Amino acid sequence: MTTFERIKKLAKEHGMTIAEVNDRAGLGKNSLYNWKYQKPSYESLKKVADVLGTTPDILNGVVPEKSEGKIQWKDLGMPYGGNIPDELNDMIDSIAETYLKNHSELIKDKYKGKW
Repeated sequence: MTTFERIKKLAKEHGMTIAEVNDRAGLGKNSLYNWKYQKPSYESLKKVADVLGTTPDILNGVVPEKSEGKIQWKDLGMPYGGNIPDELNDMIDSIAETYLKNHSELIKDKYKGKW
C-alpha cells in the first residue's frame, strides 16, 4: 500500500475526503493527489498525520498501523480525531483505579522496590 492509499484509507475511517484532509493540513491545492506520484516532504507528511491522529511513519508504512486484534492506548483517540473526550478519560481512570484497588497485592509484588 502506498502512502497516498494509507492516507485515503485513514481519511475514510475519519469520515473525511482527501480534499478535506488536504485543507485541514494547510497544504496547497491537490497536494495529496500529487503524492500518488511523488514523495511528500516530512513536514507535509507530519501535518497530514496530525490531522489523521497518526504518525508519519505509519503513513509511510514503516510502522504497522495497528497491532492485530489488540487495542493500544494510542488507538483510543483515533475515532475522536486524536482527542479523547473527557467522559472517556474519566471512565478509563475509573477502570484503572478499580483494577488497582482489586489487585494491589499482585501489583506490589510485581513492582516491588519501584514504588
